Amino acid sequence: MINYESIKPLLFKLQPENAHHIAECVLRLPNICQIPFNPFLESHFITDDILTQDIFGRKFYNPVGLGAGFDKNATMIRGMQILGFGFTEIGTVTPKPQPGNPKPRMWRHIEEKSIQNAMGFNNDGAYKVVKRLKQRYPFSTPIGINIGKNKITPEKEAINDYTHLIKAFDGLGDYFVINISSPNTPGLRDLQNEAFITRLFAEAKALTKMPILLKIAPDMTPEDAVALTTLAVQKGADGIIATNTTIDYSLVPHPHAVGGLSGAVLKEKSFAIFEAIAKELYAKTTLISVGGIDSAEEAYKRIKAGASLVQILSGIVFGGPDMIMNINKELIELLRADGYTNISQAVGADRK
Repeated sequence: MINYESIKPLLFKLQPENAHHIAECVLRLPNICQIPFNPFLESHFITDDILTQDIFGRKFYNPVGLGAGFDKNATMIRGMQILGFGFTEIGTVTPKPQPGNPKPRMWRHIEEKSIQNAMGFNNDGAYKVVKRLKQRYPFSTPIGINIGKNKITPEKEAINDYTHLIKAFDGLGDYFVINISSPNTPGLRDLQNEAFITRLFAEAKALTKMPILLKIAPDMTPEDAVALTTLAVQKGADGIIATNTTIDYSLVPHPHAVGGLSGAVLKEKSFAIFEAIAKELYAKTTLISVGGIDSAEEAYKRIKAGASLVQILSGIVFGGPDMIMNINKELIELLRADGYTNISQAVGADRK
């Protein structure tokens, strides 16, 4: 791999979205070239039985996944495997293609190692992404499909977007994620309510046998987060992802007026919500933690708190392509130091 620290200053001179496009051009090449995957031959893909888990009926070679928002259109799945991710979550995908919000819509907070984005679910739409997945699925590593409503869809019709997407993508991934927690689609977070959750899971579970997870926002009280996620599990959710980006702009000194913050500034807020949820739902459902994870120590903290899996997004912008490999290597050391022979023994260790 190229020394990332040597090229990062050059990338950071570009607008963040332009830098992302450059990364996408590089990372989509393995998909285009149909380069085969063999985890035992990948220099950055760490394979060790101590990290392997069976979740959702699939083998996860390691617990570190790519969070939704980076590979919106399923163009970089193979590239993410090469970087060492144990699983990839694509999207957010909407039924119809949409350009997203006006530019500029992404900003770096370099000193805080954080990103602020107001992208607005820019994606190719279900038809193109389905076609792309049909050409390659199943993949060697698990794939999550993060789905959301179109901006122009009225709130009262939002459920139709989610059910349309579940039918369109059924059988083309390993789990679905219901995204009603992005701050960048007007009214989306208003769907985080009992009536919508109840109806959505009743209809969704009748349409697919794929696991369906709910992703929540960090900008609610721990009590409300626990109530909402407990309800979701009671209604059929197969897991909870905590959390999405935050609109708590007090976390950075010079925020923009729109968008959600991710990266290091989200670490404490995201963990606080995850911890509250895990106290209630650990061992009752699958928990995935995301938000400010940038080291093996932080990943291990989330795992011991109850996360079977963790996800990285903004951290890779600041840590570079070696970050995932290093986290997995160091996780192995941490697990062995604590006497574990498999990561599943460490999941929820602080809850036991």
